[in-house]
Amino acid sequence: MTARRVTLRRVLWICAALSLALMGAVLLALRLGAVPFSLADLGQNLLWLATGRPTSSDFRLIMLDIRLPRILLGILVGAALSVAGAAFQALLRNPLADPYVLGVSSGAALGAILALLALPMYPFATPLAAFAGATATIAAVYMLGRREGQLDSSTLLLAGIISASFLSAIIMFLMTTLASRDLRGIAFWLMGDLSTSATSLPRGLLWVLTAGFLVTAGAIFTTASDLNLLLAGESEAMHMGVDVTRVKLVVYVSASLLTGLAVSVSGAIGYVGLLVPHVMRMLFGSDYRVLIPASALGGAIAIVLADTLARTIVAPTELPVGAMTAMAGAPVFIYLLRRRLA
Repeated sequence: MTARRVTLRRVLWICAALSLALMGAVLLALRLGAVPFSLADLGQNLLWLATGRPTSSDFRLIMLDIRLPRILLGILVGAALSVAGAAFQALLRNPLADPYVLGVSSGAALGAILALLALPMYPFATPLAAFAGATATIAAVYMLGRREGQLDSSTLLLAGIISASFLSAIIMFLMTTLASRDLRGIAFWLMGDLSTSATSLPRGLLWVLTAGFLVTAGAIFTTASDLNLLLAGESEAMHMGVDVTRVKLVVYVSASLLTGLAVSVSGAIGYVGLLVPHVMRMLFGSDYRVLIPASALGGAIAIVLADTLARTIVAPTELPVGAMTAMAGAPVFIYLLRRRLA
């Protein structure tokens, strides 16, 4: 079966369809929770908010201060992880690569734990320290992954695995020094959690994260045509005129920063960056000009739905969103693996 030709019209139609699906997921997430709303009440109150009419204080508190910031954060995190996963799979030419394969999440986790130990009175210090830890890991893995002045994919992967193992050992040691209350909090963070960040992050930081996502995802999208050629092999891509060194550097730095942004505010949410690009390939093809925006929207949908399930399945108790993505993602991954081998 021949691949469909990629046109701007096709990309826009795909993005429009996924955007509608995302809007449906957002409406579902706004409705459900410990305090559910009927569709009629939700629509009426949202209309009143849009037109400036007064609404109940409870509705404004639940929607504007709790659910909406959490949904927006989930959209950002899901999009970042999925785009980073698609980029790493192309960079490493490994369909099993995900955003955490190069140790970025371990670096972020180490930074978060150090902030919790040193600055427990400043909640906003945790995501900042996590991003600093992720950035330091990016730089260290990059230096270790260079061979003869070039960024070698195999060496980069080995450097990431070794760095992740070393940082995980340090994390296990530090966790033994945490108090029981802090230990539970960091355990939730390591499993992936949106509840704390959604309520404790300054509102302006969400705009900073959004700007960071647009810049780094946009940088990856500019290399989409080159990534299509790079999948055939570096030598073939060079013969086709691709500046392989530049493309690999742009993709590595941008995808790593995307992962750092996501992990710093949500912890390590697994399977999204691994599975969403695979599902988008099955639906829309492997051309990265389609795959990158489709993965961004697909990842946002996945996280919004997973977080809604985490908030409602045992309400009023909440589960880590990473637990939901793992329980749903593992069977899907097994299915895709068996389908690939068949």
